[in-house]
Amino acid sequence: MEKMLVIVFNDEAKAYEGSHALKQLDDEGSIAIHAAAVIKKNADGTITLKEDEDDFPIRAVAGTGIGALIGLLEGPIGLAIGAVAGTLAGTIGDLHVAGVDAEFVDEVAATLTAGKCAVIADVSEEWVTPVDTRMEALGGTVLRKARRLVEDEERAQDIAALRAEIDGLKAELARVRGERKAKLQARIDRLNAKLQSDLDQAKQRAEQIKSETEAEVNALQKKTQKAQGDLKATLDARVKQIYGQREQAEKNLKHLLAGQLKEAAARLEK
Repeated sequence: MEKMLVIVFNDEAKAYEGSHALKQLDDEGSIAIHAAAVIKKNADGTITLKEDEDDFPIRAVAGTGIGALIGLLEGPIGLAIGAVAGTLAGTIGDLHVAGVDAEFVDEVAATLTAGKCAVIADVSEEWVTPVDTRMEALGGTVLRKARRLVEDEERAQDIAALRAEIDGLKAELARVRGERKAKLQARIDRLNAKLQSDLDQAKQRAEQIKSETEAEVNALQKKTQKAQGDLKATLDARVKQIYGQREQAEKNLKHLLAGQLKEAAARLEK
């Protein structure tokens, strides 16, 4: 199962020890690390990226689940709660990319206080004991959340809601005149722009998932070639799981795009 791990330490030295311990667990096959970084929470609420791990399948932090989570953690506790209420632009999108929920972000924010450091890692992990044992021995607090890598179902619901609102406004538009008609049309135009933006984001995210998946699978397959016995079986199972997630993402993307084409056709008929 793919998870987002955040291990909080009191100082930078322990965080680096934790990062190295995670690498050892990856080498042993206890976990598979797809991306990882060491960060520090500053007194002003900002976060400094102390270490951008470049020897994992996903080499860049920017634009990934880790990058999105770092962005969510910059600011006061309660940031994610505000996102749920829809008051912070772009934050819900970051939750989608990170693959976690608002409660997890708040839990991490409450633990990662000013001056503390953390190791953030996107990993495949079947059982928690290896990581918990190593990290607790170093004084780390382990927080984890199973990632929702295929978020297009939620996007589809949002898009369906937008389309329904647009349809309702169009029906109302036919019954009003004058200034009210102009205001309704302006609102419809804004919603249409939001709809197109959401569809574009869904496509971009699915392409990103595909790219990340290919990198993860290639790295695991290289390890599988050298592995034997139980370790080989574990790595093979991880590859199958990741492929399954990719297929689901592509399936949901096709569903979204099919809806877009149907709507375009319906508009042409009108």
